[in-house]
Amino acid sequence: MQFKDIQGHEHTKRLLIQTVKENRISHAQLFLGPEGCGKLALAIAYAQYITCTNRTETDSCGVCPQCQKYQKLIHPDLHFVYPVVKLKSGDSHPVSDNFIDSWRGFVLKRNYHRLDDWYDYIGSDNAQGAIFAQESQEIIRKLSLKTFESEYKVMIIWMPEKMNETCANKLLKMIEEPPPKTLFLLVSENEEQILTTIRSRTQLIKINRPEDSDIIASLSKEFPEADAVNIQSAAMLAEGNYLAALDVMEQLHEGGEPPEFQLFTTLMRESYSLKYDQIIKLSDALSKLGREKQKQFFDYCQRMIRECFMLSSADKSLVRMTPAEMRFAQKFAQFVHIGNVAQISSLLSEACANIERNAYGKLVFTDVAIKLSSLLRMKRAA
Repeated sequence: MQFKDIQGHEHTKRLLIQTVKENRISHAQLFLGPEGCGKLALAIAYAQYITCTNRTETDSCGVCPQCQKYQKLIHPDLHFVYPVVKLKSGDSHPVSDNFIDSWRGFVLKRNYHRLDDWYDYIGSDNAQGAIFAQESQEIIRKLSLKTFESEYKVMIIWMPEKMNETCANKLLKMIEEPPPKTLFLLVSENEEQILTTIRSRTQLIKINRPEDSDIIASLSKEFPEADAVNIQSAAMLAEGNYLAALDVMEQLHEGGEPPEFQLFTTLMRESYSLKYDQIIKLSDALSKLGREKQKQFFDYCQRMIRECFMLSSADKSLVRMTPAEMRFAQKFAQFVHIGNVAQISSLLSEACANIERNAYGKLVFTDVAIKLSSLLRMKRAA
C-alpha cells in the first residue's frame, strides 16, 4: 500500500516521510483517529515506505521486491495483530494468525476499515472479538526472530483497545525493551481504552477525519457512474467517515434510508407515548442485533439528537440529514432543546458504554426508553 493510494492526509504523510528522511523513526507509534479516516492504510503505507529499497521523496517505489510483498501483505518482516473471535466451542486460544488469509482479503478490499465489518467478514455471528492473552506469546515469538529481508521488523496492532490485559502487560515489556530494529505501529480509535503505560510510551500520530472534498474524490473513483448530487450528499452526511459515506451511497442507490432510521423513529415515538408493551417489543428486537450493531445504533441516535437540536436552535445550513430524516426531524425537533439535550446525549452515551461492558441488551434498551419518556416531555425553557 502506498501513500498515493490514500486520498487526503497530505500533512500527515509529509510528517511520516520526514521521520524516515531524518532517521527519527520512533520504535512505538500510536496512529489515533476516528472510524473511517484511513489510519490503518496510513500505517501500512508508512511501514512500506520504511521498508522500500528504492523510495522516492514522496512515496515508496511500489515495484521493488519489498514493495511487491507489502502490496500483498505477505512480507516476512510484516506482522499483524487484530481482534479475533472464538468460532467454535472449546476454541479458547484464537490468535491473529488463525485468520490471516481473511485479514489480508479484508484489508486489501479497500483503504478504510471498520471493526464491525471485520467481524462480519469472518462470520463472527455477533460474537464479541478481542485480542486474547495467547496473542502475547505469538508477539514475543515473532519479534524475537531476526529480520528476514528488511532492516525493520514491523508489528501493526489494529484496535489495541481490544487487547486482553495480560496481553497488554506483556506488550508493555516489549515496548520498554524492544528487540533491535523493531517497530510497533498501534492503530486505535479509542485512546482512553488503551493501557495508560502503553500510551505513555508511544509517539502519538493523530489522524484527522477526511475533508468532504477528499471523500467526494474517493467516492467518485469508487462509483464512476454515480450521480454527482448523490456523491455530494453522501460526503456531507458522512461527517468525515468514509465508511459512513459508503453506507449512504448504498442507501441512496437503493432509494432507502439508514437501517437505524426506522428503529430510531420507533424508539422516540414509543418512548414519548410510554407504551410499555411496545417498548418491551422494541427492546427485544434491538437486543437481537448483536453488540456491535447495538453500539452503532446508539451512535446513530446520538447523531440524530444532535442534528434535531441544531435544527431547532442553530443555523439550519449546518444540519446534515437525508430527506426522510429531515421530514421526521421537522416535527420531532421541538422535543429536543437546551433543557434536555445534554441529558439525552448522556443517557445514550451511558447506554452505549453499558453495551460495551456486556450488559443485558433488553434491559439497557428498556431503561433508555423509559428515561427518554420523561426527558422528551420536558418543557422548553422560556
